[in-house]
Amino acid sequence: MKLEHVGIAVKSLGVSDELFEKLLGKNSYKNETVEREGVTTSFYRTGDSKIELLEASNAESPIAKFIEKKGEGIHHLAFGVENIYDEIERLKKEGFQFISEEPKDGADNKLVAFLHPKSTNGVLVEICQEKA
Repeated sequence: MKLEHVGIAVKSLGVSDELFEKLLGKNSYKNETVEREGVTTSFYRTGDSKIELLEASNAESPIAKFIEKKGEGIHHLAFGVENIYDEIERLKKEGFQFISEEPKDGADNKLVAFLHPKSTNGVLVEICQEKA
């Protein structure tokens, strides 16, 4: 497993993109909307890892609810895996709980699954695999 990206919940991609472009000295390489999740994303490469900015595209989005409850900030840590199905089974056997055990399409051409923060010291953890 390697750190694939850090997801950061933001109120405004416009404002946050400007901030991260200044901070990192580069532009976002990809913007994408994931309608099913009610989120618009912006990605930045940072060496071997990435930063994913997440803006809610509707008031019912998990990101909107997160920001309402906790404010802007780190939303999740994502770890890249070779085989997401094998990794889900391994982690379940280790006692981790999943929000959903069935991988789904995520942003940046990935299959994703999220571990419940109750089983990861309060941190939302995503595992992701590049789609073929």
